[in-house]
This record gives sequence, structure tokens and C-alpha cells, in this order.
Amino acid sequence: MTESNGSPSPERREAMPDWEKRFRAPRVSLPDWAEDAPDRSLFVSNATGTYELYAWDRATGEQRQVTNRPNGTTDGLLSPDGAWIWWFDDKDGDEFGVWRRQPFVGGEDELAVPGLDPSYPAGLALGRDGRTAVVGRSTDEDGTTIHLARVGEAPVEIYRHRESAGVGDLSHDGSLIAVEHTEHGDAMHSALRVLRPDGTPVAELDDTKGGTVELGLEVLGFAPVAGDTRLLIGHQRRGRWEPLVWDVGTGEETDLALDLPGDVSAEWYPDGSGLLIGHSHEARGELFRYDLATRELVKVPTPTGTVSGATARPDGSVEYLWSSAAEPSSVRSTAGGVVLDPPGMKSPGSVPVEDVWVEGPGGRIHALVQKPAGAAGPLPTVFDIHGGPTWHDSDSFAAGPAAWVDHGYAVVRVNYRGSTGYGRAWTDALKHRVGLIELEDIAAVRQWAISSGLADPDRLILTGGSWGGYLTLLGLGVQPDAWTMGIAAVPVADYVTAYHDEMEALKAMDRTLLGGTPEEVPERFEASSPLTYVDQVEAPVYISAGVNDPRCPIRQIENYVKRLQARGAVHEVYRYEAGHGSLVVDERIKQVRLELDFAERHLKASAGK
Repeated sequence: MTESNGSPSPERREAMPDWEKRFRAPRVSLPDWAEDAPDRSLFVSNATGTYELYAWDRATGEQRQVTNRPNGTTDGLLSPDGAWIWWFDDKDGDEFGVWRRQPFVGGEDELAVPGLDPSYPAGLALGRDGRTAVVGRSTDEDGTTIHLARVGEAPVEIYRHRESAGVGDLSHDGSLIAVEHTEHGDAMHSALRVLRPDGTPVAELDDTKGGTVELGLEVLGFAPVAGDTRLLIGHQRRGRWEPLVWDVGTGEETDLALDLPGDVSAEWYPDGSGLLIGHSHEARGELFRYDLATRELVKVPTPTGTVSGATARPDGSVEYLWSSAAEPSSVRSTAGGVVLDPPGMKSPGSVPVEDVWVEGPGGRIHALVQKPAGAAGPLPTVFDIHGGPTWHDSDSFAAGPAAWVDHGYAVVRVNYRGSTGYGRAWTDALKHRVGLIELEDIAAVRQWAISSGLADPDRLILTGGSWGGYLTLLGLGVQPDAWTMGIAAVPVADYVTAYHDEMEALKAMDRTLLGGTPEEVPERFEASSPLTYVDQVEAPVYISAGVNDPRCPIRQIENYVKRLQARGAVHEVYRYEAGHGSLVVDERIKQVRLELDFAERHLKASAGK
């Protein structure tokens, strides 16, 4: 029984376990706001049970659901004048589709750029004139193309390349377009090019040095000031992500040289006088204001935990999305209080995370540990491996790990080599021995977990989604004696077939990671593919997969499953109608319930041997 807004009834809420409440409780993203109409905002929420886009008029307080699709919608952008909401329509959740738009005040959806065929999205920037858009597209046939589109006119192609690229930003006056590209062939490290609206190059910034020094650049945004040619970018020249200001008009680069450990990102304050600095270090985040005139760095007060996003408002206040492992996410403001609090059921908290540092073959490994309050080891332990691989686990709220803790498990999350947040060398270390490097770090933390008395060596679960699912299947084959079972969501299972079936941008990343195609470096693909080791898998295996997944396509998973079947290996497979994961809360809960049930059944069976 549910209420009219899709929330569970009070009676059902009362009977619902905490782990399910964490998934069902309405949550919101950090609101995006229109630069020239700051009272108009756009955010994502799961209030109806599916993640969709919502318009919010701050002046009146009115909130309105914008999209309503069976598979959910999260990709949207508000035009600078606040008049239009653009959203990406991929019919089957396969990330292949078209941009549509809808008036902010409500109305019918319309095709945003007639004349452009469906594609994978490769960036979008909207002009202040209300009629200009720069649209990035990617297809397997064409690589990346970028089009200038004006209302009432046919879109014009201004960029094309076989390698991956994307729209970075459009300057305040619409005269400059920043593009990130990988024409040098390294998909993990972009160079920058600035174009005129007719496609004429204006400036280039490339830290790859012909591919010999692999340093990346990223677009953080043009200055929000009329006639200003300053472009805020991220660079890795000192071995970590940092911001600098590049004046495209003069070529001058202003290096901020912030004395902060870890990775640093930035965005403009609305008047262009300062930067809002986001600092990520050792799985936690904090904020600062940097004054460009005085070069003064002042901390913006936030609680200890993780800041997942932040934005500076015209009045000088800062809004930010914050959480910790123990406390659910909320949108807060330095002006005081919670900015956007969804109605309905509130999420229960969880237990705090503990930091562990373990010496590994490539240096100190940071792991995050949660365990039931008051529990003493050795405990059944879940190694929950993050995706990416260029990502990291943090002290932030996550319903999945909390569900395992509720059921009596300790949860260990490892920021293995390949993870972000610990410097460029750590992130880039997995090249050419893909998967095997990460497993060495996971093995080191596993040994610590057992020797410390935390983990029961006979009740160890390896699990993860996407790249974490890939490492799960690879780990079960490469380290067959180490794990009691494996639970892999949307994994890479057969690396060669995955390469041939996946979207082009991921093919480019795989060529970078492994040093070529399966035909050029077959020995590396073989060494890094879970399929190579499938006959060594001894533990029960659970796999879930989206049938429309363009990132970890279904055919390569089926190839792996057939090999398990041929051996009579213990395994279960769950297939669902979506892409790379689901935006539907009921579906996500179903998947977690199936995983918990699989673990309970097979741990009992293992204990009985």
C-alpha cells in the first residue's frame, strides 16, 4: 500500500527494515540554478520511487516533476535564462538517445535539436541568448562530433574526430567554445581546444607532450562575466588535480599553487572575483573560498564527511551536498540550515566508518571499514569494491554497505591503485596489468582484515558493481582460495567481447589502459579477462546484469555464464530490463534483497561443510 505521491503508507513504513528505508527515503541532488535567473533551479529526486528531474521555483516555493519515464531520468540542464530544461532521452536506459527540452513553467516536451540523430551524449553547453546550444555526440561509426545548434536553423558540425572528445563550456558571450579531446590517443588524459562558433581554433593547451608525459586537463568553466576570456581548468602538473586560470585571449596562465594535499577542484563565484575550492583528501572533502585578487584562501565551514557537490550563490552563500557514512545526505547552505528537504520518510543513519592504512606492494593502501555497533570479530566480511576504476570510496552515506552492516557483516572498501584522490601516480598505476594490480591491493587489505581479527577467513564475500563487478569475477578466478563467494553487478566478464560490444568512449579507455586493442595486445587482454580464469573459480557466484547495458554489455556476461554452466559451477544470474544499473528504487531493493539472500544461503552451506 502506498500514498498518492508514491511513498509507502505509514503502516508499511513501520514494518519496513532500516536497510530498505534507506533506499526508499526521498533524497535530492544538489540543485543546479539558472545563472541569469537564480530563483529557478533543477534537481534530481527519487520521491516517486524513480529518479527523475524536478523544477523548483525558489521565489514561490513551487516544485514540479519534469520527467516521468519507466527507467528514470538524471541527465538534465537548465538554460542560463531559466526558460528551458533540457533532458536526455535514452529510451531503454542504454545511454543512446536524443536531447529534449521542456519549458521551466511546464508544457510539452519537444525535440531540442531537430536534425541530429540519436547518439551517446558528449557534453552540452547552452547559450545566454536563449537560442544557441553546443551539442556533443558520440557514435561507434563517427567517433565524436560537436554541433552548433540555433533555434530555427539546421545544426552545423564544428568538430569531428575518431577519438573521444566532449563539450566543456561556452563563454558568457557565446564567442568561445571549450572542448576536451583525446586526439593523442590517451583516453584517460584530455587536452583542451578552444573554438569559435564556426569551428575555427583559437587556442590549444596540451600537457600530454606528444604522449610521452601523460598529464590530463579538464574544463571547469569560463568566467561568468561578459567579455571575460578566462577559462578555469584542472591540471595534473604536480601529480594531482589542481585548478588554474587560463586566459584564452592572452594565453596567460595563473597557477594557484594551493598548499592542500589531495585533489583540488574549483568553480567560479558568480561575480568572477573568486573561486569555490573543493578539496578531496583521504576519503573526505572540504570547501574553501579563494580570492583571485588577494590570493587569500579561506575555509568554508562544513562538517567532517564528504562534500559531493557545491555551488556559490549570487548572495555569496554556498550550497553543498554533504553526508558521512553515519549520516544521510542533505543539501545545506552556509547561510544556515537545510536548503532542500524532501517530504516523506526520513532515512535511518548507519555506523561511522573507520580508516585503515595497510602497506601494499605499491605503497600504503587506504581502506574504509564499517561493522555492526558493538560487534567483535571475527565477522563475516564483505569486501565491497568500487567501480570506475577512476573513482574512490569516501566517508559518505551509502545504502548498500549499510544494508550489509544491518545484517551482521563487516564491510571493507578498498581504494586500490587506480583510485582517485591519492595523486596521479596512484591513479595511473594499474596500466597494462589491469585488474591484477587492483587485486594485489585488495589481497593485502584482506590479509590485514584476517590478521587483525576483524574478518572470518571462512566467510569472506567479494562484491562490487561495474569495475568492482569486474574485479569480483577476476578475483574469484585469480585468487580462488581467498573468497567464500562472489557477487558481481554489471561486470566485465569477457574482456575481449566486452571491448567489441561496448560504447566507443570505453573502447578508447581500454586501449589506453591495456596499450592497444585485443588484436594488438592479445596477451594483456587475456591476462586481465575474468573469462581466462573461469575454470579456476570455486566459490558460488551471483551475477546481475542490465540487458541494455552499453558499458558492460550482456553478451560478454553470457559468455562467462555459459562457461560456469558447462562446469556445473554454483552460480545464479539475474537479468533486468535496464542499462548500467537501475534508477528505479523497487528494482534496486529487489537486487539487494537477492544479494543478501544469496549470501545467507551460501554462507550457511559453506559453514556446514
